[in-house]
Amino acid sequence: MGHSFERGASCLKIPALLIESRLAMSGPRWLQRLKWHLLDRKPVRLEEFGRTVTAHCRENQPRLLLATGNAPLTAAVLQEIRSFGVQCVNYLTDDPWNPAHRARWFFRALACYDHVFTTRRSNIPDLESLGGPTVSYLPFGYDPDLFSTPALSVAEQSRFDSDVMFAGGADSDRVPYIAALSRANLKVGLYGSYWEKYRDTRMLTRGMLEARDVSKAIVGARICLCLVRRANRDGHCMRTFEVPAVGGCMLTEDTAEHREIFGPEGESVLYFLSELEMVAKARWLLDRPDERHRLAQAAHAKIRGGEYTYQDRLRQIVEKTFLREAE
Repeated sequence: MGHSFERGASCLKIPALLIESRLAMSGPRWLQRLKWHLLDRKPVRLEEFGRTVTAHCRENQPRLLLATGNAPLTAAVLQEIRSFGVQCVNYLTDDPWNPAHRARWFFRALACYDHVFTTRRSNIPDLESLGGPTVSYLPFGYDPDLFSTPALSVAEQSRFDSDVMFAGGADSDRVPYIAALSRANLKVGLYGSYWEKYRDTRMLTRGMLEARDVSKAIVGARICLCLVRRANRDGHCMRTFEVPAVGGCMLTEDTAEHREIFGPEGESVLYFLSELEMVAKARWLLDRPDERHRLAQAAHAKIRGGEYTYQDRLRQIVEKTFLREAE
């Protein structure tokens, strides 16, 4: 996502410097596990990364520091950077109250941002309870450099062919949906991490994909499944925008945020609330190629015609941050 914002900044002619957080995560595997499990989920080089970012801000005096997700910046680091007159903003892409991410040091850091833009409305009351930052809802987006409509070679058509594709991590609550598609004798294109851990999905997984290959898997599928992450209390996810940006026909988990984005049932996507409903609608769509094409075109036009790129998200963050500063 950092690279997507960097490209967006270039298009907006905003000078920007990307500092990748991988520096904070690097180190011996045993030390990573120790700090994660015993030391409040701290990255191995948390302090070193903070010093690097602080030095850049002191030297370059940017107007805005934009961190994404569970960024490895402590409360002390953020307070020092703010003392330089820098607006510190977090585009919060994960739910920090998810037990898999929960860390006391990060909650202390969150309270030190000037503004937190969260991708989920369910987090707004929690964030406001911290008593520090301004909180705004700002959905995910897509990067048009990564998610466009590719032409597939004959070999790629065979490789990515599927009735229903899904790309994402193997959360336990997602497994029954994928297993239900398989039991219905549908050809499932399953991509992402940890699916091999589950008996019902280990024979279906096709492994990890680079972002550009996800676009190919979308084009190669007759239907694209969009599941949110329950543990993150999501109302939508990254695929919400990436699938229609490429031109896939979406079968989408029914949430208030999805309906806000795509409109009522049948306007641009079909919705489902259960495994049974998902399978029934998948079969219905597979029997109706013209309807799949209509839905795909409608969702594509809606997302491509709106302000949903990460360039748009960056512009919205900058405008809202400095409008508040002016007030």
